[in-house]
Amino acid sequence: MVNYLKEHRFQYKQKCSDSKNFAIATSFLALIASSCSQQTAINVAANSDSSSKTLTTKTTEKNNVIRLGYQKGGIIPIARQRGELERRLVTQNIKVEWSGPFDRCATLLSSLNGNRADIGGCGDIPSISGIAAGQPLCIGSVQRPSPDSLSNAILVRGDSPIRNPADLVGKKVAVNQGGAGEYLLLKVLEKEKIPSYKVQRVYLSPNDAAPALYQGSVDAWAVWEPYISIAQLEHKARRITTTHPAPTYGIMIVRGDAAKENPVAVKAALTALSEDGEWLNQHTNAGSDFLVKQLKVSDAVAKQVTKNRGPESYVFPNGEDIANLQKTADWLLEQKIIPQRVDITTAVCPLETTTAR
Repeated sequence: MVNYLKEHRFQYKQKCSDSKNFAIATSFLALIASSCSQQTAINVAANSDSSSKTLTTKTTEKNNVIRLGYQKGGIIPIARQRGELERRLVTQNIKVEWSGPFDRCATLLSSLNGNRADIGGCGDIPSISGIAAGQPLCIGSVQRPSPDSLSNAILVRGDSPIRNPADLVGKKVAVNQGGAGEYLLLKVLEKEKIPSYKVQRVYLSPNDAAPALYQGSVDAWAVWEPYISIAQLEHKARRITTTHPAPTYGIMIVRGDAAKENPVAVKAALTALSEDGEWLNQHTNAGSDFLVKQLKVSDAVAKQVTKNRGPESYVFPNGEDIANLQKTADWLLEQKIIPQRVDITTAVCPLETTTAR
């Protein structure tokens, strides 16, 4: 009996010991599981924080990039060659990228509209036309018109019998549709009291209009610099107009979303471009040298382009500039060149400044 009790007492102790061991093991596993769960949570939080920082960094990097689109012969490609604009903006943690060259404003505006550039230099007519067509663009800074500027002209071949605007009646004139060329032609006809329907407009880009004029497919060409000087000095073309009857503004046109999302960088780039223009106004010979490299033209052509274009002075638009541009926009609507009215006040970029410099 005593042996029986001892045996069962031993078995009972063994069972208790096994139960305690099981409990300890279970608790240990639970502790490990809890630790793993907490570590996983920490890792998830850390990864989430890391992803957030990466996203913020990428967003910041994106917002610190300004893409400048340019045509041949404008202030932007000269600023690109000079390099001072990039050096100035990098001190503000803004990186500059370049897009171009474009043969005309229409293709440059398409680049802005397609989010391939943020800022580009155009005339007021194509800029207003682009805004009227619903492109998400806004007016950043302006170059005020100069009544004595020779940067626009109606050209004919050197051997043409056409001597003045009245001789254009019944003739074909190449213009860029909804652009500076068409505007010039219509304003010249208006000044000379010639009904516009008596002159046939042929819509061509500058690259197509030049050979059309030289080969006789059109009788005249309404165009701007640097095409004027190239046509005159290299192809013996001749002006039949001198100054513009309604001088136009130059526009630094901006992609709307860039102005809204990154106004500080956009404003800094526009200010830097203005400073490049002022530098060129004091160094016209250097400006001509830049054009020789950029356009691959003779020194004589480059110097005439620089002289004809006059000062490169861009400022933020004030109330008078807005009123003048509004008159132009309303005239374009009256002539049915644009499909709808453009409110210039709301078309100015929201850069927290409309004060003229």
